[in-house]
Amino acid sequence: MSRVNYGAKPIMLPQPVLIIGTYDENGVPNAMNAAWGITTDFKEITISLSEHKTTDNFKIRKAFTVSMATENYVVACDYVGIESGRNVPDKFVKAGFHATKSEFVDAPLIDELPMALECRVKSFEDGILIGEIVNVSADESVVTDGKIDIKKLKPIAFDPCNNTYVALGEKVGNAFKDGLQLK
Repeated sequence: MSRVNYGAKPIMLPQPVLIIGTYDENGVPNAMNAAWGITTDFKEITISLSEHKTTDNFKIRKAFTVSMATENYVVACDYVGIESGRNVPDKFVKAGFHATKSEFVDAPLIDELPMALECRVKSFEDGILIGEIVNVSADESVVTDGKIDIKKLKPIAFDPCNNTYVALGEKVGNAFKDGLQLK
């Protein structure tokens, strides 16, 4: 096997495309696209963020939602990542999004994106946001037999090697089961 070296780069595949929803001090919803995030415990998410309108908002409201970007909303999800809410106050509306206030935290759910983590801010230091996951909600349209159905949700991933968004593929195995054959 011959490997190609790329040096130190932020490449981890796949990277989820996370759309962070917040309210500002006046209750105006905002959304931004973030790719550098991961669940770090059963009730915790960690996201790397520089200063944005979103960070201004969650410092005030102490809450945010994290929706999974989907195939049906690639344009809107990309737009909220390339435009700043500091420059375009109606960015949320311009993206074609509609907000419903979370029952659990002081942040908006994005109606068009059917799955979200509803979070409280635990900390934000040195560009690292740590949130407590208070609730996960999903529209019934993406639920099968009581579980979130990834084929119905159609989440996208960010490919940092090619600066593209990609759809997820087919099931290739069963977690916590297939490896048992090697025990």
